[in-house]
Amino acid sequence: MSRLIDQARQATGLADFGADGFREGLDILIASADAEAGFNDLGRAAFDAQIVAFLSSRLEVEHWYRQHPEIDEEQIVAPLIGLGLPRTGSTPLSCMLAQDPAVRVIRNWEGRKPCPPPESATQYDDRRIAEAEAAMAQRNRLFPRMRQMVPSTATSPTECQTFMGFDFKSQLFQATAHIPAYIDWFNHRADLVPTYSYVKRVLKLLQWHCPPRRWRLKNPTHILFIDALDQVFPDARFWMTHRNVADVIPSVSDLYAELSAPFTDRLDKAWIGAVTADFCETGMRRMIAFRDSGQDHRFFDIDFAAVQRDPYPVLAALYAFMGEELTDETRTRIAAWRASSPRDKHGVHRVDPAEFGLDRQGLRDRFDFYARRFDLDVATA
Repeated sequence: MSRLIDQARQATGLADFGADGFREGLDILIASADAEAGFNDLGRAAFDAQIVAFLSSRLEVEHWYRQHPEIDEEQIVAPLIGLGLPRTGSTPLSCMLAQDPAVRVIRNWEGRKPCPPPESATQYDDRRIAEAEAAMAQRNRLFPRMRQMVPSTATSPTECQTFMGFDFKSQLFQATAHIPAYIDWFNHRADLVPTYSYVKRVLKLLQWHCPPRRWRLKNPTHILFIDALDQVFPDARFWMTHRNVADVIPSVSDLYAELSAPFTDRLDKAWIGAVTADFCETGMRRMIAFRDSGQDHRFFDIDFAAVQRDPYPVLAALYAFMGEELTDETRTRIAAWRASSPRDKHGVHRVDPAEFGLDRQGLRDRFDFYARRFDLDVATA
């Protein structure tokens, strides 16, 4: 760990990481990777580079706060947060929500490098946009099917997974490595309140000189840690996407396999399928318990198939839920985005569940509690 910390300090010329709580996750992550990941040379280099990048970003965030303590006076008020099982259509929905000029999202280029804080005057020609485009082109060469699985651009909205990574509690690591010990700790024992507090810290920095301040966020990981998320964002409201679990879990597994394959010579697809089903079940049971504890009124449920058919009635209903207006300008911008980003633009993503040791009927049976709770045809479609 000390070697990577020294590299980050040398790269940035900075030394102060802020609160030391991040070290627990970093230590467990590195120990798990060293003992279990089975990295090849590319995998080890990529893992180390990611750790150094996250440490460097944390150093830079803390530097800006020391130089400008007034950043901490920024308020994150009533964000709208998307969550649910992964691969349920939340990415295109978040892209449509991002077309509203009155709201703020985390853009891919900001997610990669939040510092220096973006400025309103230069946000559309910031050098980090070109850097992100180059990085995404390299990603598409390394992971050829990513454009089918998660189409995105440098300026499209992204999740807060990277910011969670600055505290070294993020599902990003699970997506690219065989790290059972870290995953077990992350899913069942890690305290995510400091992690979400750090996410809020970065959001304050992003909006400081670059409004608007009405945040539209999304991250499927939140289903695992909804209680911690609620402690940090107690005024948040949520939209939750739903889809046939027999499609969802193989699709997530295939995404993780695609992201892991270049980095190891012993890819274990059966393990990927099992760990994916486990975290989806654990997260959904926690989410249902939270909603059933008197929080259901804060949620707006969205059926994947309804958005595929026609997103406008769904979006109008979501805006009504928020007490906001879906303006003609926003509708026009959404239409332009949809025209430039048609479904299956880069091909169709199909998965054989058996490749990951999964069975469609077994998944329907396992997640019957989920289908019954939401009275949705997600288990039998």
